[in-house]
Amino acid sequence: MPMSDMRADQASGLRAMVRPRPIRVIAVTGGKGGVGKTNVSINLAVALSEMGRRVMILDADLGLANIDIALGLHPEYDLSHVLRGERSLSEVMLDGPAGVRVVPASSGIQQMAELSPAEHAGLINAFSEVSDDLDVLVVDTAAGISDTVISFSRAAQELVVVVCDEPASITDAYALIKLLNREYGVNRFRILSNMVRSIQEGKALYNKLFRVTDRYLDVMLNQMGSIPYDESLRKAVKGQKSVVQAYPRSPASQAFKNLAKRADNWPVPAGANGQLQFFVERLIQYASYNGETER
Repeated sequence: MPMSDMRADQASGLRAMVRPRPIRVIAVTGGKGGVGKTNVSINLAVALSEMGRRVMILDADLGLANIDIALGLHPEYDLSHVLRGERSLSEVMLDGPAGVRVVPASSGIQQMAELSPAEHAGLINAFSEVSDDLDVLVVDTAAGISDTVISFSRAAQELVVVVCDEPASITDAYALIKLLNREYGVNRFRILSNMVRSIQEGKALYNKLFRVTDRYLDVMLNQMGSIPYDESLRKAVKGQKSVVQAYPRSPASQAFKNLAKRADNWPVPAGANGQLQFFVERLIQYASYNGETER
């Protein structure tokens, strides 16, 4: 082996040795729109970044992309340009708050089930290029139970279901969990109660969902925690900022920081190989499967 190749191989091995943990992929979803899912994604990502983690947000709300709007960003390119081979992933990424990188959404990924093998390889390669510089990928999915939501939810290692104190929120969250469990074998979910008036209210929301899933489904629900109703969060949204940065001492900000510490200590699921290819390969596989079942 030439000396240059040996050095490159050694460097690659050293990078693998010093990586403290595999990349964690967290999908944030919810059965109903309006539960604050995007705000959860943004503030969880910012809180993790402030802890020293290298974080990326993937806007997977493909029909109503809103991460860039929520943060006052102006993307020139998006994921569709990566799929077409016109731009690298690094070229479409935007610099967000606290060093968080943002991959803006596109409609192009909706045709993922129809990608050619070369496009599959290109997408996997695009994500692998940033794997060595990343600790956490937060995926902000759309609301509901569309094929795209299902594909992203199944591909992630951790699935956070956001609920709030509305009957439709609990009903639709149950519908999402039921579909993922019965049709696709997903059996582990983390429940986050959002916009609650007290810790007790947050626990009550979790218990409502737990009682019905425990009776009818074979799933494991974990109570991730609660985010309090906080006027500071509304002000931060209006100012297109994260509440973690805009109002660091607010109750909502403190709650997000506590959630980030908790998420940082979650055990890494078996089978995670430490690279983003793992996530993208599963995403393509599940999206292709959904496309085949439709036909």
